[in-house]
Amino acid sequence: MILKSRRARKWSIVVASALVVVIGGAYALLQVAGSRTFQFFGTLVNRVDTGEKLVALTFDDGPDPAGTKPILDALKSRQVPATFFLIGRDIAAHPDLARDIAAAGHEIGNHSFSHDRMIGVTPSWVADEVEATDALIRTTGYTGDILFRPPNGKKLFALPRYLASHNRTTVTWDVEPDSAGTPDAATIEKTTVDQVRPGSIVLLHAMYPAREQTRGALGPILDGLKQRGYRFVTVSQLLAARH
Repeated sequence: MILKSRRARKWSIVVASALVVVIGGAYALLQVAGSRTFQFFGTLVNRVDTGEKLVALTFDDGPDPAGTKPILDALKSRQVPATFFLIGRDIAAHPDLARDIAAAGHEIGNHSFSHDRMIGVTPSWVADEVEATDALIRTTGYTGDILFRPPNGKKLFALPRYLASHNRTTVTWDVEPDSAGTPDAATIEKTTVDQVRPGSIVLLHAMYPAREQTRGALGPILDGLKQRGYRFVTVSQLLAARH
């Protein structure tokens, strides 16, 4: 009985240790999946080291009727270029709006076709998501390089490996004023202007009907950063300015 009890305790310790390792490993992978500064393969950029006061403004999602024209109008009135990470299914639904973005001279990036989180997925699924959206982006008339931003910033193995094998850059961000909760326009403006530093990449969600506060903050953000001496560039232009 004593021997059996000792064996049982040993097995309990082994099982408990194994569970700790598994849970710890899973937690570590989740941290990597959501990291804005690290991925296992290829090139990831969340900001650029530069001595110049440059900032790249990026918009995720869409195009959508609620946000496209107000965003384009705000940018045009201040002669500001931006980078739009568009969703394939939204381009298919609103091709005219996607063409308007391209015609205005802005950069268009790939934000996947379905906007599903790209972790725990197969390589073929990743390829379909990326390549279908690339093809739709080309129908807009946009001819520049197509950068990629993972939906919700999530990536693990299959996506980074695919992008690395195709010499594609993963773009995240270092300023995200409207991702958590539903801040008002004044808070979004202040957070952005206060947190931007030379080489920042700003993420804004201004496309959909519920994002009225972000659209309201856009003009003041542009004006505030210009007053602080910042020059707006696309993400590709920012990457080209790296030291």
